[in-house]
Amino acid sequence: MIKNKKSFIASCILLVICMSLFFPFPNNTKLGARSVFMSFPIENENGYVLMGIVGSILFVIAMIFLARSLNKYHIRTILVVVVLYSLLPLPLIAVYQKTIASGIAAVSYDGKGTCNFESPIKGLLKGKCDLSLYNHSSKRVIIELEFLDEYTEPMESSVMNINGPFRIVLEPNYKKRVHLKELLDVSDLSEYIESGTSNEVHFKISDTHKTRIF
Repeated sequence: MIKNKKSFIASCILLVICMSLFFPFPNNTKLGARSVFMSFPIENENGYVLMGIVGSILFVIAMIFLARSLNKYHIRTILVVVVLYSLLPLPLIAVYQKTIASGIAAVSYDGKGTCNFESPIKGLLKGKCDLSLYNHSSKRVIIELEFLDEYTEPMESSVMNINGPFRIVLEPNYKKRVHLKELLDVSDLSEYIESGTSNEVHFKISDTHKTRIF
């Protein structure tokens, strides 16, 4: 099936390089991206992402090398490789977190967090956030959590940081449903979300040594 070993090896090397450029751990590499190709952020709020464009070009070159290395089943093989490339990071991260990861490196997030807001009177905002965090390690993890917005105006879930950061204790090998309910003084803010819901909220967690962005 492989007619050109050099092209095949070159393709494998380029794919490893591509994956390492924007591997989705320990941080969310696509946060704030407006356009994405595979795992590569092409454009964000600041403009085009040079490394994302370079990664995309390298990925296309890797596919060309792969096609040249094969005797047959070119399209079928490329489709399989694309699917595997997209799915492989998740099980790799899961294996790492369940085996040797410790501290905040062992914490995972399902990406389904929500924040709801309503303003009972002018200058005050009721905020309620729900999200799930899983500590895969065998030791307790204590973190501080701060909310992030992809775009800073108007403030959405990050308005919760008025009362933050939030100290959260995660017990060993335990999935915790985090419920945060706050009354926020927003009288000094020019723009913020007055009512509504933020879905798939982003945030950062930190301990005394490290920070991660989800």
